[in-house]
Amino acid sequence: MDERSQSANNEKVILLEDCSEDKLKSGILTLTNKKIVFEKTKGRIVTLSKKLIDEKLEIEFNDISGIKSEGLIIKKLVVALKNNNIYKFGVLSPGKWVKEIRIQSGTHNNRHE
Repeated sequence: MDERSQSANNEKVILLEDCSEDKLKSGILTLTNKKIVFEKTKGRIVTLSKKLIDEKLEIEFNDISGIKSEGLIIKKLVVALKNNNIYKFGVLSPGKWVKEIRIQSGTHNNRHE
């Protein structure tokens, strides 16, 4: 668990990874103890730099209808939302992400019931 980042509202970064989403393309996926955030980035090969774009996707745990890892060769983290949107993130260890999201969403839901 990564305890590096903690804000005033006790939001802690659990996982953080540079990845891509099938439709949104490249960005940074962050799992906190309160939500999942995907921030789009734009990279430059010439300077090997990345720049955050103002486009951001925030997913609250109570908006998630399902979460899984899929694929044989290229595995992806699949997040299905209650509004029928589906996001597929190409992360290095999708199983680890699924496990941590389930842990954090369970903890989050238990705190607010």
